[in-house]
Amino acid sequence: MTERPRFSVVIPCYNEAGYLQDTLLSLRKQDYDGVFEVIVVDNNCTDDTAGIARDFGARVVAEPVPGVCNARQRGTEEARGEIVISADADTVHGRDWLSRIDERFRADDGVVAVVGPCVYADGPRWGRHYGRALFGLVHGAYRLTGRAMYASATNIAFRREAFTGYDTALTQGGDELDQLRRLRRQGRIVYDHGNPTYTSGRRLARGFAYNVFVSLPVHYLLTYTVNRVAGRRVLGQAPAFRPEPETLEVMP
Repeated sequence: MTERPRFSVVIPCYNEAGYLQDTLLSLRKQDYDGVFEVIVVDNNCTDDTAGIARDFGARVVAEPVPGVCNARQRGTEEARGEIVISADADTVHGRDWLSRIDERFRADDGVVAVVGPCVYADGPRWGRHYGRALFGLVHGAYRLTGRAMYASATNIAFRREAFTGYDTALTQGGDELDQLRRLRRQGRIVYDHGNPTYTSGRRLARGFAYNVFVSLPVHYLLTYTVNRVAGRRVLGQAPAFRPEPETLEVMP
């Protein structure tokens, strides 16, 4: 009988051939010595995403309904691990990323989720400052209140038994904000500020003004709020960013 994985790393993908290899390579290099699986969710890719995933030994599942929440839902349903980790295809990980997550769960059986920040590994300098400021505030709030107010969807691990589903009526934001809200009902969430993921800055490609005045308030906060209140997808997803990829490196 095949041993059940400790972790299932779920990676939703829409045309991620330019980034996915770096992501999977960083997972292959983990120093965690237990069993884990990688699930790549093909969300209507038209490039070689699925082929790259299979070459790295990942399990590929298809989700024909577009949207990151649908893709993460499908991947989590297929997961065999005790703990499911939400990750992203344009994101790399330090060698001890999985080991640190494992340590947090083993330290307290009452912990249902371990979450962490992300760092922009490339892109404009303002974006890196923005990311540090955002998660600095999250870290400060956690130290004061013990409550994880926010986490990156690139870095959310939760016990499979605590999973109640993604709200697939949501778009961006729903896979992180709504999942945190659901997990809080199940038990304690640990925020580990010292265990970041390193993501691409492609989301920042349209500049500071677009991200501050359009992307964040409209495509993220407004869309999340309206769709959640309506219980259906009233507002659609933000446009996909697919500039030419740069090789991502894990920063010290």
